[in-house]
Amino acid sequence: MGKFVKNSADFIAELKYLTTEDGGRSTPAFSGYRPQVKFAFSDMQTSGQQIFLNKEIVYPGEDVLAEITIISTEIFAGKLYSGLSFEFREGARVIGNGKIVEILNKDLER
Repeated sequence: MGKFVKNSADFIAELKYLTTEDGGRSTPAFSGYRPQVKFAFSDMQTSGQQIFLNKEIVYPGEDVLAEITIISTEIFAGKLYSGLSFEFREGARVIGNGKIVEILNKDLER
């Protein structure tokens, strides 16, 4: 069996964008947006593309269900699970929080 070729999302998550007043974005995010993803168990951040499942645009303060594709999957192999919370950021600034609802990439599952 050949090496798994990655062309699909790693997990589905509920995302909650912070309001502008709470330090979130001042402009909406569009499906395909790639903020950094940060899990509490690791100092490592990775880029995580968000493909929104029920809308194309998310405004500050809104929630959305999204498919997340992370870059550095090998770092997080065997460490993710349904219910795991994470932050998503622009640089050092937290702009929202997420919670995994389903693992799609079984290599990541704890």
